[in-house]
Amino acid sequence: MSSHKFLIIIFLSLSGNAFSQSKPAPRQYLQKNWTMIAKDIDPARYFGETVANGMVGLVSSPNPMKVKDVVLNGVFDNYQRGRVENILKVFNHVNMQLVVDGEWANANNISNYQQSLDMRNAVLITTFDFKGTKVVHKMRSLRHLPFTSLIEVEITPRKNIDLQIRNDIESPNHLRDVRNLFAQINRPHVVIPLTTSVAESPTGRHAVAASTSFVFEEDMHDQPQVIHEDWDFNRHLSLFNKKIKGGQTYRFGLVGSVCATEHVADPLNEAERLTIYGALEGMDRLINFHNQEWDELWQSDIVINGNDADQLAMRGCLYHLFAFVREGSGYSMSPMGLSGLGYNGHVFWDTEIWMYPPLLVLQPKIARSLIDYRINRIEAARKNAWMHGFEGAMFPWESAADGSEQTPVWALTGPFQHHISADIAWAAWKYFQVTGDKEWLREKGYPLMKEVATFWCSRVERNGENQYDIKNVIGANEYEENIDNNAFTNAVAKLALQYTHQAATLLGESPNPDWMHVAANIPILEFEKGVTRENATYDGVIIKQADVNLLAHPLNYYIDEEQINRDLEYYAPRYDKNGPAMGFCILSTLYSWKGEMGKAYQFFEQSFRPNEVPPFGVISETRNGNNPYFITGAGGALQAALFGFGGLKITDEGVIETEKRTPKEWSSFEVKGVYKRQ
Repeated sequence: MSSHKFLIIIFLSLSGNAFSQSKPAPRQYLQKNWTMIAKDIDPARYFGETVANGMVGLVSSPNPMKVKDVVLNGVFDNYQRGRVENILKVFNHVNMQLVVDGEWANANNISNYQQSLDMRNAVLITTFDFKGTKVVHKMRSLRHLPFTSLIEVEITPRKNIDLQIRNDIESPNHLRDVRNLFAQINRPHVVIPLTTSVAESPTGRHAVAASTSFVFEEDMHDQPQVIHEDWDFNRHLSLFNKKIKGGQTYRFGLVGSVCATEHVADPLNEAERLTIYGALEGMDRLINFHNQEWDELWQSDIVINGNDADQLAMRGCLYHLFAFVREGSGYSMSPMGLSGLGYNGHVFWDTEIWMYPPLLVLQPKIARSLIDYRINRIEAARKNAWMHGFEGAMFPWESAADGSEQTPVWALTGPFQHHISADIAWAAWKYFQVTGDKEWLREKGYPLMKEVATFWCSRVERNGENQYDIKNVIGANEYEENIDNNAFTNAVAKLALQYTHQAATLLGESPNPDWMHVAANIPILEFEKGVTRENATYDGVIIKQADVNLLAHPLNYYIDEEQINRDLEYYAPRYDKNGPAMGFCILSTLYSWKGEMGKAYQFFEQSFRPNEVPPFGVISETRNGNNPYFITGAGGALQAALFGFGGLKITDEGVIETEKRTPKEWSSFEVKGVYKRQ
């Protein structure tokens, strides 16, 4: 962040009037380190924040009262790039324009432009001055209403003004057959203006609809009249005019809903119904219910005293993790969550190995959605195995709508990064360990694990005792392609087989004896001095990210301290300093276990600090990256805090808390809301 134009992160108390909500936050949260504020915005170096509810992501813009993108979870189609499915960027339906005394506000004629993300209440607050008028714009993706968002606006002029507010619904170019509609629902006590657009996704696979309505606080007889205007085939708007007296604050809102045939049979009607519902709830009720949902989420928290920067960073990681997935949805997360089209919105191993463990120990009900996503696509995994000449379930490296392989053809990871299947079975067993939900294991978890175990029994090449090789793969270190007996792949495959045997025994089923037989004969290679060899041809070159060290955490395949330390000291110097964010968190975790807190803290900081980009310090995948928000990296940093410094462990008895190790850079440290079995 060397440029003077980069936004500066500032830590403020939420008790200030500028950030008060209609429902005050609980007293324990009236403290600093919940809000990031950006100043001196440089649009050329602007990487926005996302307010999201696990279904709808609203990505901020450097322009007043605008959003850059609206991303809708679960909806994929083929368009724009890669000959593979992309997550759908949908109608930009909550954009507004401000006109004061006939002059339109824009980035060039406003002053004191400032944005802040209140992570405590999941609201992005934008303030600016225009022609002597103070504007406060608050944007929420409502947590209690999966498809609905709320924009809250306060206008305070110094003198009397003629105000005009416009709400544009704009269609991205890839949507086709766009139809724009306007209607008013008239009742004796209320008038609800509905501005609606509906279109088809690029190939016609889905219908997508968005609908908005202004929400006024005054009596219906004093409410401004809403006027509709058609502009282009891909844009229309509604507007109202209002005279505001100097010194008075005028407050209004905009409710908007967006959904697709992925979610409901009739998205046009449902988007309008949901918008009507939100409008009749009113702003205060919507905000209160939204805040209550986030109150519940923030019962799980990482509290750091003595280091404001680290406290804010950990809250940022937790906020985005909570924002990008929701309980009961059956959807997972891509490496960029709902922050844009990075990695086409596909689901990788990033979910199970990096993002999932922090969610699992803090919010297992939410974590279950990530496993449900895989369970619901097991038929596609069976077909993928069959197409490659194997049995059981072979999950795709990149997954989207139906669970078929969506890796671009030029990337060899699709055909060869087979550890993903074992990662998923590992994650299923971890869910059972944390929750102890035997019914779920019988009905959901074990059937998935059994299919994965069958896959590995057919995938190994049986070349003699202790030599059931897994050849021609790409491991976690993607710099090494088409190698044999990769340490991470072999270890997680062995665990998947062992855990499936354990699950069958627990459920009173008859385990396939081949599972443990195969597991016992899959080799983990070593160098002469007992250091685990990453693969059969690995010779000590620089690695992209953690591979061997993952066997200690999070796999817990290795529990012997001497083995863990040998591998740690050998591989730590070989990490690419420009590699992805999450690799260094593994080093931090292992050095914490070793008691070398200086190194642990150094690698903790290295796992995200060099990857922060302006203006909010959101995390990119690599240093100087341009594709945030990298929720995989956030998951890694959280693992270092929870499983390294925090001493949490997942065992057959659930989550247990072992010795906590606090870096000297923090005066105190606490993990709140760790899940305990009932």
